[in-house]
Amino acid sequence: MSEIGFLGLGIMGRGMVRNLLKAGHEVTAWNRTKRDLPADLAKARVCSTVAEAVAGKKLVIVSLTGPDAQHDVLEGENGLFAVAENGATIVDTTTTDPALAADLAAQAGKRGLRYLDAPVFGSRNEAWEGKLDFICGGERATFDAVKPILESMAATVHYLGASGKGAAAKLVGNLLVAAQMVSLGEALSIARKAGLEPDALMGYLDVTDFSSGLIRGVGRASLKGDFAPNFYLKHMLKDARLIGAFARSLGVSAPASGMAAELYQGALNKGYGELNASALHKLQFELSGVEEKQAAGN
Repeated sequence: MSEIGFLGLGIMGRGMVRNLLKAGHEVTAWNRTKRDLPADLAKARVCSTVAEAVAGKKLVIVSLTGPDAQHDVLEGENGLFAVAENGATIVDTTTTDPALAADLAAQAGKRGLRYLDAPVFGSRNEAWEGKLDFICGGERATFDAVKPILESMAATVHYLGASGKGAAAKLVGNLLVAAQMVSLGEALSIARKAGLEPDALMGYLDVTDFSSGLIRGVGRASLKGDFAPNFYLKHMLKDARLIGAFARSLGVSAPASGMAAELYQGALNKGYGELNASALHKLQFELSGVEEKQAAGN
């Protein structure tokens, strides 16, 4: 078993730490703000500084909200790169800009560290149950060395290539998620305006060849008006913006990412940032004139 430093105890980080502990690893953790942790994380030692959390650790796992947090936590005189043990491996699960991921890998290498960009697919439940999908970029030897530990938190673990490739593949997948979330919201708005009965509607959407886990799970929750956060809407907006910027950097026409970002911005402006990413549907229902019907059904 390993001694692991863990930075970031948000929705995803707490789930990952839970499964590392279940697998028998010792975890020393840090978070930028103080959090009350569930009983399942009682064996983790929570530290007040990054340096304390990673002291003596040959493996550090990072779970942050995006590029701004990465700059704050990884770089600078008190950042992870400055205080990590020489030769340590850093597995960064943050969804970020692929160019930044490659740059962070280069910075880490100059300091004698190994860096793997390893963003994940999944939300609160998948993180808690150890069923995340890891999408990794970096040196193959580094990936092979940490894969067994990643598997203790994962349903699947994938190697995509050099540094930045994991981050790039994550944005590819997130575009599919964002586009499906938008189209599902439009479809549910039409269905509700047409007076379709929710259970009958989901009964056939469950089994069609175009169905998906998102349609089956999020569809039911949105029809019930359940937008409890498993993955914050504000973070989905961040991801949509990253997708658009990445597409532009490649010269790729990706209008769907732009539409998704603007809709998510509108939902954020309505005050839905702390709700689930599916709260986009709350905005779409309102735009379609079905908000009162939803409220009456709660």
